[in-house]
Amino acid sequence: MTAPSAHPPFDPELAVFLAAMQARGPFTLTTEMLPRMRALEISQDQLDADLRAKGLERRSVTVPGHLGEPIDLAIVQRAGRTGTAPCFYAIHGGGMMFGHHLGNLDSYDDWLLTHDVVLISVDYRLAPEHPDPYPVEDCYAALAWTAAHAEELGIDPDRIVLVGQSAGGGLAAGTALLARDRGGPAVLAQVLISPMLDDSDSTVSTHQIDGVGVADRAMTRFGWNAYLGERRGGNDVSVYAAPARADDLSGLPPAYLDCGSAEVFRDETVAYASTLWAAGVQAELHVWPGAFHGFTSMQPRAALSRTAVAALATWTTRLLER
Repeated sequence: MTAPSAHPPFDPELAVFLAAMQARGPFTLTTEMLPRMRALEISQDQLDADLRAKGLERRSVTVPGHLGEPIDLAIVQRAGRTGTAPCFYAIHGGGMMFGHHLGNLDSYDDWLLTHDVVLISVDYRLAPEHPDPYPVEDCYAALAWTAAHAEELGIDPDRIVLVGQSAGGGLAAGTALLARDRGGPAVLAQVLISPMLDDSDSTVSTHQIDGVGVADRAMTRFGWNAYLGERRGGNDVSVYAAPARADDLSGLPPAYLDCGSAEVFRDETVAYASTLWAAGVQAELHVWPGAFHGFTSMQPRAALSRTAVAALATWTTRLLER
């Protein structure tokens, strides 16, 4: 396709951040950068101290992942919590290649502190060392373990919410499809924030966000190539790896979808919401004007970020109070 001549303008407040970031020079992701980008930014001791200061606690368990091989889960909840609670099953982002399951835990404070949920964060294995189907199969295997051990975890197995951002959003969507097709654990809802769903590199937004913004076309292609290799864009890719390929989304749980108008994943997010609606699935979609990828975590005090966070909080309250 012919590349569009322009992208939607960035929100003025967010544009200041982008200008400062771009002033540091172009960023090109390479395989050599991945070990550093996979590292947790603070020590686990400091992380636990920060959690305790908010009245939260964390523990980790090792569970069977894909092919029965071990992976870790982090379990975060209010210190001293008792009884049965909803579970928010979190899948971190990072283009299928980087990120950390203990990163950005503060983004779940509203759910942990306001709704007293149990947060489970999965340490799925990363491409290119572990390409498809490892990441999504790890996520599904750990979800199945979570549901099977609901009583000891203190969670309601009928109130498990899949949550993912970016690559994690794509993996959450793929995990929901696996749960449906395998008759697996019940999923109450799915939260897909700027999900990475489409390996085709064919949408208008992926061509618009090329060399601009955050997580642009080049980075996205790098991630899909790491995840799928030579199969990217071809016929031998499953709907679980690239959920945008799914024609039938019937029987899936309700979804909350959110993206920016000036981000690479805009069109695939909107298309996925439309396919959910066509299948009779309840879905709430927000496209934030002028937002780039990951804006709520990179610029949390921006007015648009606060609005987006509040919208998800309102949806969560409706979900958990029904």
